[in-house]
Amino acid sequence: MPPSESPLPRRVARTLRTSLFAQVACALVLGIVVGKLWPGFAADLQPLGDGFIRLIKTIISPLVFCVVVVGIAKAGDLKAFGRIGLKALIWFEVASTLALVIGLLAANVVQPGSGMNVDPSTLDASAVDAKTGGGHLPTTTEFALEAIPTSFVGAFAENSLLQVLVLACLVGAALLHLGHTKVPQVLPAIEQAQEIIFAVVGFVMRLAPIAVFGAMAVLIGNYGLGVIETYGKLIVLCYAAAALFIALLALALKVVTGLSLWKFLRYIREEMLLALGTASTESVLPRVMQKLRKAGARDDAVGLVLPTGYSFNLDGASLYLSIGTLFIAQAVGVDLSLSQQITVVLVLMLTSKGMAGIPGSAFLALSATASSLGAIPAGAVALLLGVDRIMDSMRVVTNLLGNCVAVFAVSRWEGALDKERAKKVLDGEIVVELDDDGEEKAQLTEPRKPRTPGAGSPGTGTPGAEAPGPAAPVAVPAQGTKEMAAEAG
Repeated sequence: MPPSESPLPRRVARTLRTSLFAQVACALVLGIVVGKLWPGFAADLQPLGDGFIRLIKTIISPLVFCVVVVGIAKAGDLKAFGRIGLKALIWFEVASTLALVIGLLAANVVQPGSGMNVDPSTLDASAVDAKTGGGHLPTTTEFALEAIPTSFVGAFAENSLLQVLVLACLVGAALLHLGHTKVPQVLPAIEQAQEIIFAVVGFVMRLAPIAVFGAMAVLIGNYGLGVIETYGKLIVLCYAAAALFIALLALALKVVTGLSLWKFLRYIREEMLLALGTASTESVLPRVMQKLRKAGARDDAVGLVLPTGYSFNLDGASLYLSIGTLFIAQAVGVDLSLSQQITVVLVLMLTSKGMAGIPGSAFLALSATASSLGAIPAGAVALLLGVDRIMDSMRVVTNLLGNCVAVFAVSRWEGALDKERAKKVLDGEIVVELDDDGEEKAQLTEPRKPRTPGAGSPGTGTPGAEAPGPAAPVAVPAQGTKEMAAEAG
């Protein structure tokens, strides 16, 4: 290449080729443009996002099973695993209740539905039935029974995470009981299966930009940007309440573990952008599990807390449900008393559990809450049909961060967190970059140091440095190529 030619195009091309974050970001922008300019064409792109989610879902159950079984077997203490589960449930209940209370307080202060004066008889209640597919939320008894598998294969076939967790706990306990001498080949086989699954995750993740492009184009094509004007006050309130809740999560994480949520957000920026683009936290569950393990959380804690949180710790959904309930009441002119609002919290504490995987679960929970109060017409829930999809981004971010914080907090609480490694990973002193096969590209434990005039000697530096002269060691950038990672190793 001639010396006068700028290396910028090469750097841009290399970044797009090697960085999942850059690929997903470009796909996100392109999807918005296509959805805005060609909404008819955008509506036909729905299979792109749906197909990607289907591929990810096929991986989640076997991955969770392998991680939990290996975690229990290697930890060697089933009682510790039980303590992790109990502490996780306590954390989930406190966090989700806090989200509900914040949502109610915010809706009471801002009054997003006041002045709308909507006549419930003018609303199409059948549209809610179409959204939910005629389904219903399980009762507490049904929810508990559905967590118990009826067959080993059926739990995986139905992709029921709670049933898979139960099976994994039983298998892990059996391995501990029998010991490695009686079944010496089982645990290594499960570990090898886990590596194969992570490799499959790497293959599927190559399709992530295509999925994000399709999902975002469909969103903008179907709903446009006009819905933001109609429901602007409600949207701003929900996102502001979510920001407040995330700030409280950051404070809790700092107090409990000493870690920074903002550094963690930078650490999982690729997964977060993918979750936003596909409006699904399931799409990033395998990668987030792997990154949490690389960041010092023990396998058994990650394997139990994170998947369980997908059913029990829907903080973003809790915020949305509490704000949505009061919005509907205010829009139809119903003034809820303090006792009725306490009832809202109690009902949503139950209905918000087990929402995962049920079509239109938010509307089912809202309808159940309205029915329990007896003051809000059931048809009024249709008011949120136009804005529900816009709220997905808020729910996805809050749910994902809430569950990741729960993993760190419970791990620290149980002594299952390598705090020093976690700090080094989040500070960038240890670079954890996953390649297409789900393996780490590079690990450097050398912290970045400032250049000192005259320090070093010509030709010295970190592996991979090309320019001679005085220079202090520097870390290989996180977005480096595989060749750079190999040199750094």
